[in-house]
Amino acid sequence: MRQFNVTGMTCAACSARVEKAVSALENVSECSVNLLTNSMTVEGNESTENIIKAVQKAGYGATPKDKNNSKNTKNEKDAFEDKETPLLKKRLISSLVFLIILMYFSMGYTMWSFPVPSFFEHNPLAIGLLQLLLTVVIMVINQKFFISGTKAILNKAPNMDTLVAMGSGISFIYSVWMLFKMTQSTIEAQHTYLHEFYFESAAMILTLITLGKMLEARSKGKTTNALKGLLKLSPTTATVLVDGKEVSIPIEQLKKGDIFTVRPGESIPADGVVIEGHSAVDESALTGESIPVDKGVNSTVSAATINQSGFIKCRTTSVGEDTALAKIIQTVSDAAASKAPIAKIADKVSGIFVPIVLIIALIAVAVWLIAGESVGFSLARGISVLVISCPCALGLATPVAIMVGSGMGAKHGILFKNAEALEKAGKINIVALDKTGTLTKGEPAVTDILNFSELSEDQFLCIAGSLESKSEHPLAKAVMKYVNEKGILLKDSENFLSVPGGGLEAVIERKKAFTGNMKYISSKISVPENIKAKTEELAEKGKTPLIFAYDSSVIGIIAVADTLKEDSVQAVSRLKNMGIRVVMLTGDNEKTALAIAKTAGIDEVIAGVLPTEKEKVIKTLQKQGTVAMVGDGINDAPALTSADTGIAIGAGTDIAIDAADVVLMNSHLLDVPAAITLSRQTLKTIHQNLFWAFFYNIIGIPLAAGVWIPVFGWTLSPMFGAAAMSLSSFCVVSNALRLNLVDIYKVKVKKIKQKKIKQKENKQMEKIMTIEGMMCMHCEARVKKILEAIDGVTSADVSHEENRAVVYLEKEVSNETLKKCVEDEGYTVKEIK
Repeated sequence: MRQFNVTGMTCAACSARVEKAVSALENVSECSVNLLTNSMTVEGNESTENIIKAVQKAGYGATPKDKNNSKNTKNEKDAFEDKETPLLKKRLISSLVFLIILMYFSMGYTMWSFPVPSFFEHNPLAIGLLQLLLTVVIMVINQKFFISGTKAILNKAPNMDTLVAMGSGISFIYSVWMLFKMTQSTIEAQHTYLHEFYFESAAMILTLITLGKMLEARSKGKTTNALKGLLKLSPTTATVLVDGKEVSIPIEQLKKGDIFTVRPGESIPADGVVIEGHSAVDESALTGESIPVDKGVNSTVSAATINQSGFIKCRTTSVGEDTALAKIIQTVSDAAASKAPIAKIADKVSGIFVPIVLIIALIAVAVWLIAGESVGFSLARGISVLVISCPCALGLATPVAIMVGSGMGAKHGILFKNAEALEKAGKINIVALDKTGTLTKGEPAVTDILNFSELSEDQFLCIAGSLESKSEHPLAKAVMKYVNEKGILLKDSENFLSVPGGGLEAVIERKKAFTGNMKYISSKISVPENIKAKTEELAEKGKTPLIFAYDSSVIGIIAVADTLKEDSVQAVSRLKNMGIRVVMLTGDNEKTALAIAKTAGIDEVIAGVLPTEKEKVIKTLQKQGTVAMVGDGINDAPALTSADTGIAIGAGTDIAIDAADVVLMNSHLLDVPAAITLSRQTLKTIHQNLFWAFFYNIIGIPLAAGVWIPVFGWTLSPMFGAAAMSLSSFCVVSNALRLNLVDIYKVKVKKIKQKKIKQKENKQMEKIMTIEGMMCMHCEARVKKILEAIDGVTSADVSHEENRAVVYLEKEVSNETLKKCVEDEGYTVKEIK
């Protein structure tokens, strides 16, 4: 995908023209032009030169975007700087000065007899000439409309500037004609001709449209406030260590591997890892997290975050466009430059809008002339049609909302990869949640301490910690973390022995100590029935009970489990209240999975799912609705890609993040409903904008053409038409900016009951076979081919290492059929379930 800057576009008709010209190139597969950002993205193998020529042939300019600009903060800031508003402001002020004088002489004197210098009294011709000169000055000040409009006509691609130029130009030409006719009249008749002039309309149209353009430009500038806020935080210099001395260098000279220092209050210049010191870092601008994050040795730090307390020394890991900040800016920029599917409706209308308006204007003039009205009246109707029509509102309806929505998401640590992802997220009605690392913290933690001995709890923990201290098992690490947090002093252990799949044993203070599962401990000593019952009770809750024995008796149980994240229950509840069906996917056994799901408030569980099976589960769910997959691991990548919307937890792997459509930088599950809420609010805004844009033109054009004059007597002067047109785009942009006021974590949602699909229905579509005799990949391929040849089998996943095959069915196939087909090839089927 390549990006280009496009110059010369003024309305949606322009962007449609450019898009059509580039899309017509043979080797261009897709082209998207964004009016808001004046950018174009092109996919395909067409050469850059041919793409630029196609844009130029359409009457516009194009230059390739320099990706290296992201390495230079100044260039980034320039890219988002509002350069249009100051120029329009100067044009507007200059126009207003001359327009006020013009209006005084044209309307003030003519209609209300305002006093004028004696030279102009009883001299209508002089007043006419003065109006001519003042109008010419205003037309010169706003010559851009005429230049752009004329070029567009010559390139057979009329745009909004064409409508404005024609409206103002026709008013001016007609007035000049009346002025020449005035010269042939008597003094008495000349006073009558003053009422036939449209000089003030010609000037007012240009001035009001410029006002609307300035308001629109100011509002458009606010849509990038989120990105501007990030850029302002990025430092321009870095303090690095050179031969043991601190040296300040420009940020662009910082290289990967350099050692930089950061003092309290300073911004961190690049992504890095702390090698010395401790501090609290404010990452709110990057992640939306308001609470500072503690940093110590080996902690990672990100560019543009602020060191709040201690002095730290860091090694640079990423600079320039490779930093997290640059990637966030690029992601939001790409999202804003891309086009949402919903924009296609407006694009189709915009492509033919201006020619249709020109035809309607000509018809209006012709009809009123035929009806017997004067040339001036008829021209006024045609001019009103030209100046009230607004293709800009149509062109801006979608991109401004996308820009604000993407920027607001980035502000809260929610990154949408493109506009399509932002639109699709709002249509989700099924969310599939991976368990480990998504719903849960992804690491075991101590949940229960049960002491059955006469020892104090500290004494019990001392024995447990002393026994587990030499083990590298994840469960042992969980116990040790708990013991260390309690500040328990440990004792020496001797004759340490680890039994794989069983437990540990050692000698502590000359007495044997054991820990492990029930089977292992029961082989060493006698376990009372009440302790066995307690062990089963903990297992039922999805916890792993570690039984500890010391000096020939059970002294207690420490239960360990992968605990839920703090916001998981709230996130699931909010999703369900939003009318979204929540499903948990996990490779854990059903008992553990159901326990976790019950705690989280999830009613639907699909357990025992292999990594390769997650994608198939997603495809099954897609038959029932629009599916989002939320995950964090490498094994989630296929499912994230297959889902309608893939949502990656930011703390997860790079592979998962690359595969996803939406990235949650904070790794908070509450950001899932927040992302969906933001998408829904953005979609709502787009619908409002499109409605306003269509409604405005559908109502305004007939009114301007004079359709309602015979019925209600309603008419519209060109000046009021220009005023309405100037405000239409401003209203669309301002409506999009209201998104900034929405609290995506507190928007009220209506509770909707969802129809549940029982897990049994999913289980009936698959069978798991235990097969012996497979020795290699060739055996796998052979068994797979045999199974998939059976009528009713859609696919089969076969593993010779696990001695099993998972068979997916579209209809019932008997176990005997499956067994016979496999065993006929020389393999042994031990079990089918």
